[in-house]
Amino acid sequence: MTGGPGTGPDPKLIGDCVHCGFCLPTCPTYVLWGEEMDSPRGRIHLMGQHVEGTPITPEMAGHFDACLGCMACVTACPSGVRYDRLIEQTRVAVEREHERDPQERAVRGLVFSLFPYPSRLRLLRPGTGLARQMAGFLGRAHPSLGAMAALAPRVPRRQRLPRLVRARGERRAVVGMLTGCVQREFFPQVNAATARVLALEGCDVVIPRQGCCGALSVHSGREDQARRLARRTVRTFERAGVDTVVVNAAGCGSSMKEYADLLGKRPVFRVVDLSEFLAELGPAAERHPLPMTVAYHDACHLAHAQGVRAQPRALLGAIPGLELREVPESAICCGSAGTYNIFQPEAARDLGDRKAAAVAATGAELLVSANPGCTMQISAAMRRAGREIRVAHVAEVLDASLRGVSLGRDA
Repeated sequence: MTGGPGTGPDPKLIGDCVHCGFCLPTCPTYVLWGEEMDSPRGRIHLMGQHVEGTPITPEMAGHFDACLGCMACVTACPSGVRYDRLIEQTRVAVEREHERDPQERAVRGLVFSLFPYPSRLRLLRPGTGLARQMAGFLGRAHPSLGAMAALAPRVPRRQRLPRLVRARGERRAVVGMLTGCVQREFFPQVNAATARVLALEGCDVVIPRQGCCGALSVHSGREDQARRLARRTVRTFERAGVDTVVVNAAGCGSSMKEYADLLGKRPVFRVVDLSEFLAELGPAAERHPLPMTVAYHDACHLAHAQGVRAQPRALLGAIPGLELREVPESAICCGSAGTYNIFQPEAARDLGDRKAAAVAATGAELLVSANPGCTMQISAAMRRAGREIRVAHVAEVLDASLRGVSLGRDA
């Protein structure tokens, strides 16, 4: 992730950028505003100025803060520029050197003392409906508070998972499973479906008691918190004795795959996305028909950061009766981007509305996502547009097909 304490963006990585402009049409903020300093190459220019001695001004910090970290530019870059590492390194420097105003510091402090701690998030579960109703009022107090309230999902009943879910039939693998923070507390049905799907495909699923993986902190430049949470996650799964950890949240998987850069040491286990793992494993259980039209949304930290695009489409496409439709402008971020839709609510709203229109254009009955942040962001945008659509995780769709039940039915 970074070059070490006290360092900023790596000059060698900055030098890889030839300013060709291939990144421009893929960058969400450049698409919105057409401003050079709000494009990847423009931000790299600012990073170079900082490395050469220019202090981080409020204007520079604003341009860095406006980046979603979606990594679409990494996919588009013909020179292999590691913008993902550059923006993470730069955000560490911003957090260490830039003095934010007291109100912004308070909001950020609230978010990072809440979201990485599932037990604290759990306290919010009963009030999500009220929060949505109060979004306008809270937004007048502070835009970030209003955005947070508007994103609140409808939370189903809590589902407790055992520490071990046994394989159904012949055991083909033993895997650990990350339960996450937002996924665990706001989308418990996704974790339950993930465990069932893995078991039905012949896996013993080890689910140790665990906390945050550190992804939100990594993406926001909070290096010390990120390392602390990452070390704890590594210890948890090393003690569990698994050599593979399956993740069903794109942002978490992306960060965990970069633990070697963050911690300076590679974990003994490998990290794989659920769809990536199932594609490698190959099908064992019978798929039952699900006659429905489905649009698949590419989460940025799955498609761009992890390069996982074909696998979820192949898994969905193998379900009898399911018609898969592509979302226009699929490479453009929905505006979620971890905490971006809280800290940059206006830009996130514009991107969410754009994504909602693209989803509606598919005419699909169901939108399938692979990240809880995307699910909340697109659902909120669809509500604003009066075009509510059901959103489900890949795991939920597979679970329904494997068990031969209607989508959404509990175990």
